[in-house]
Amino acid sequence: MAAQSAGEKRVFARLTDVIGIGVLTRMVTRELVDDVIVRTGAREVRNRALPSRVVVYFVLAMALFSRDSYEEVLRKLVQGLRSNLILKKDWKVPTSSAVTKARVKLGVAPMREIFDVVAVPCAMRSTAGAWKRGRRLMAIDGIEVDAPDTAENAARFGYSGVKKNHKSAFVKVPAVALAECGTHAVVEVEFGTEDDSEHTIAGRLVSYTDKLEAGMLVLTDRGLYSYDLLTKIVAAGADVCMRVSATPDLPVLKWLPDGSYLSYAAHPGEKARSQAALKSGKIKISDLPGTHVRVVDYEVPGRGDKNELFTLVTNILGTEEVSALDLAEAYNERWEIELTFDELETHQRGGAVILRSKLPDLVIQELYGYLITHHGVRQLMVEAADQAELDPDRMSFTRSVNIIRRQVTSQAAFSPSPAGHGTPRNNQRNQ
Repeated sequence: MAAQSAGEKRVFARLTDVIGIGVLTRMVTRELVDDVIVRTGAREVRNRALPSRVVVYFVLAMALFSRDSYEEVLRKLVQGLRSNLILKKDWKVPTSSAVTKARVKLGVAPMREIFDVVAVPCAMRSTAGAWKRGRRLMAIDGIEVDAPDTAENAARFGYSGVKKNHKSAFVKVPAVALAECGTHAVVEVEFGTEDDSEHTIAGRLVSYTDKLEAGMLVLTDRGLYSYDLLTKIVAAGADVCMRVSATPDLPVLKWLPDGSYLSYAAHPGEKARSQAALKSGKIKISDLPGTHVRVVDYEVPGRGDKNELFTLVTNILGTEEVSALDLAEAYNERWEIELTFDELETHQRGGAVILRSKLPDLVIQELYGYLITHHGVRQLMVEAADQAELDPDRMSFTRSVNIIRRQVTSQAAFSPSPAGHGTPRNNQRNQ
């Protein structure tokens, strides 16, 4: 194992100090939790052994201790809960069935709204790999998460790669996420069902979110390219750079000095008719329907004698503003969202661990717990790396999570000091 640099040692020393104030309430304050619980109607009618506020922190703790039983997760939180008067001294750890009932009572809405508040981009101007030509690099991609094979989960989410008389070992929960490339912070997510394609889920995410904005450059892989998604992202105010297939229907309208060219994108039916009309001279280039785009082609060295051709489409038409080389370098950062998914699935949850929830709403609730906790870890890493003048990518996510686990286990230090938080947006999505 390579020796740690002085900067990396300072980072982890800083992490230990910051985490000691209570990682689970640093972003998700008691005031925020209480406010969300009241507005979503999830507050308990009477004083229960598991108040709604405690259940929220329990769902977050489940994401830190994915291999532990319900009772063990609660035991690891008891000291901090009692020290901050959230629990009485004579409180006893409830049974697993009682915890499940409390989770059902809490529902999805509080966790979803808490995620909406805390999950924001956290790259600083100095964060390496987070920016290109003044634009914040973001990526959209899809993932499937394993969930228990119960009748309820199967009815909602279905299976992956189903063939006749065959099905995958676990129920697959389809999701599409929007993440910040330089920090791996997931800022938006949309979950689907067995009837949804990845394109459908991505379209909903882009349509409903208010986290796409001017100053962002959104990157997508070729599997997500469509005219509709391109125009929705641009309509939200962000710029876009989408990879397309190696044989795209993107006619050359004008070659540009950096080797890219101007083209246009449109709905497939409109495009076929307009190209025929353009060739016959019935319409001019300026009258073409759809959206003018810029196309960048380049090769990436592969294995042996084969190179891989990349074709990118962007709404940024000016070569002085963002060059073809800039776009190719920016697109290389798209792979960071793949590493984000790996952190969530392999390093935080555990490679051989599936979700524990046997009911669909609890599956979504649990996933929000993972996303909120992952964002908290990543935000701490960005702040610590900035103080040590390091790239957050050089830090170990696994080691950071282990530091947090040790702090929660030894201190369960829930900070009584409130931190600022925003107001959740009016979310139109289904639970």
